[in-house]
Amino acid sequence: MKKIFYALMATLTGLVLLFSYRTSLGGGETAVALPATTPAPASAQRATPSASPSASASASPSASAPSAAAPTQAAPASSGLADGTYTGSAANTRFGPVQVQITVSGGVVTDVQVPVYPSENGRDQQINSRAVPILVKETLAAQSAEIDMVSGATYTSTGYRTSLQAALDEAHV
Repeated sequence: MKKIFYALMATLTGLVLLFSYRTSLGGGETAVALPATTPAPASAQRATPSASPSASASASPSASAPSAAAPTQAAPASSGLADGTYTGSAANTRFGPVQVQITVSGGVVTDVQVPVYPSENGRDQQINSRAVPILVKETLAAQSAEIDMVSGATYTSTGYRTSLQAALDEAHV
């Protein structure tokens, strides 16, 4: 009789723990706005490489940035980067494509936009609202694709670095 009681209590405890486990953050979260890195709607995103302005590049236009189709070929600075706006090819990751666009002025990367990144669900949005600004900040500081990955955003970081390197390759004279 005692064994049956303990077995029932253990089963009941297991069920209570199982059903009380919180699997997602649900709708109780507040949205975090990303400055100038919010992706275009999934229907407007393109996963193909582009050297010209695309629907995703128009999501965050820069009033003074030259078009990627006709970058200004200024005399290269010591970095070897030609002035202009360059969009790296979209790097496909497990959770979706990541695409980086850089603006080079005076041979220095002055602006980084991320028009395409995984944002289909709440978890993607939570991870990337933290990771993308860190990756952009690291890029502006390092002036190269040799940046640290963001812990907890390994796939986004890898795709970001791949697309960033493609954009930097386009910018080299």
